[in-house]
Amino acid sequence: MAAQSDVRAVLQYVPQFKGKTFVVLIEAGLLPEPAVAETLLDLATLENVGVKLVLGVLGGDLEDLYDWTLECEIKAARLLMPLGDPGAVKEAKAILARGQTVVADASSNDPLDPQVVDFAIGMGAVKLIALLEEAILIDGEAVPAVAAVNAVSLADSGTVTGGNLLKSAAEACRRGVPRVHVLNGRRQGVLVDELFSNEGVGTMVHADAYQEIRELREEDIPELLGMIGRSVRRTKLVPRSYEDILAKVGDYHVMTIDDNVVGCVALHEYGEQETAEVACLYVKLSHESRGYGADLVRYAERVAVSKMIRRVFALTNRSAEFFRDRMGYTEKGKEVLPDQRRKQLEESGRGSLVFEKILR
Repeated sequence: MAAQSDVRAVLQYVPQFKGKTFVVLIEAGLLPEPAVAETLLDLATLENVGVKLVLGVLGGDLEDLYDWTLECEIKAARLLMPLGDPGAVKEAKAILARGQTVVADASSNDPLDPQVVDFAIGMGAVKLIALLEEAILIDGEAVPAVAAVNAVSLADSGTVTGGNLLKSAAEACRRGVPRVHVLNGRRQGVLVDELFSNEGVGTMVHADAYQEIRELREEDIPELLGMIGRSVRRTKLVPRSYEDILAKVGDYHVMTIDDNVVGCVALHEYGEQETAEVACLYVKLSHESRGYGADLVRYAERVAVSKMIRRVFALTNRSAEFFRDRMGYTEKGKEVLPDQRRKQLEESGRGSLVFEKILR
């Protein structure tokens, strides 16, 4: 759980969330009391870091829940009109402007119905979050992120539990809500686990870029050095300094999730021999076993093809099986290496295996 085991994972989101408006819907009458209690404590934490909150109560005793927010020291104020009322947005904004959290009656609404979406858009919410008795599952599992453009076809694929919710979330994104999170409200701590980690624990439908691979920027270099430092120490890789990477910054590419760097790869070109090395492949421990390493290698290969490079190679021992069996590389002798790279390998004393791939 991010809140307990990775303080950095929490802190990186605080400046992103401060001053933003979240609309949080909760099926209070259907969820276990301990889960609701923890959700309210999590809302108090969000309020304390500067998030502007609207809590829409989809069911249960509204008055009781409102009293409970006060017990949790949430600076709550009741919205006097139902969430779907035309004047609700104006009144809710006035409450937020006073520095209070809005508690709204949404008992006449279904989760993510058009009135709820209208309200979230009117509030300028960057997140619409629904804590429900039933969440979205794909092949029986929660999928951390689904692009809105892919959601409808996925919902119709026959693999989704909660397909209508998925479609409604995609429609909310299409209409202007950047991100919609559908969470299993029965799970204690689900709100913090979802919001303060890159991967989350529910299903987020997003209209904006969530995961991407891009060129390294100079401001990313300290993060990159921190990532690869462990591997350098344990596997005797050639150490890289800030200046080393900056000198070849255009060779490096990073994978980001929510604009946080989680992996890297480099493509070092040897133009005279029309070949390139796939190097510095690394994925953070917290993001391993998700296929990101393969995504990074494929990206490097696409970059190579775009530069008319048809042959790439990689030097490795620990990842020999990955390159051979997963990525389709063939083990070769050192003679296939560019002269400069072969000399560096021989002088290093490392017994790295050589893997080659011809790109089409």
